[in-house]
Amino acid sequence: MRRGALVLCLAAASAACADEAPPPPSEFRTTAAIEEVMRYIVDPAADAVWDAVVIEVGPLGTIERVPTSDEDWATLRRHAMTLVEATNLLLMEGRRVAVPGSRSEMPGVDLEPEEIEALLSADRPAWNQFVGALHESGLVVLDAIDRRDVDALLVAGDQLDLTCENCHLRYWYPGLASPDSATN
Repeated sequence: MRRGALVLCLAAASAACADEAPPPPSEFRTTAAIEEVMRYIVDPAADAVWDAVVIEVGPLGTIERVPTSDEDWATLRRHAMTLVEATNLLLMEGRRVAVPGSRSEMPGVDLEPEEIEALLSADRPAWNQFVGALHESGLVVLDAIDRRDVDALLVAGDQLDLTCENCHLRYWYPGLASPDSATN
């Protein structure tokens, strides 16, 4: 009897779920274009990661600049967290590539916004994978920061750079991609 009651409960619950209304449309409202999210959020956060460890060799010898204080590491973590969370902004449906009237800063090298938009629209899953790779690279950066591991931070920064470059070679300046770069 218990088994029969369980089956009836499961069947009733299943039927109730099937009758539920579809989820409401997203309440997110995009304001910034992808180009703006990149310029004002992603780029400054990535630059902070790349500038966190600087090793210069010159006439006075080797000079290293690395995060040392709690404040240095906290500031760097804030930038890395901004970078990771910005990937969610890049995935939001309905966000246009550029503001109306925007043009390539390097015509003939960078694609025009309409061309980039067409590439994104033609293969949204690929865009999502590139953004996912950026998210994962950001998590590796965060891990290095949390461990306060300068060597790991250097490696993570290189991986972050490669992740960014791979996406740019696909969407921003694909004409510059060499046959070898497609396999990296």
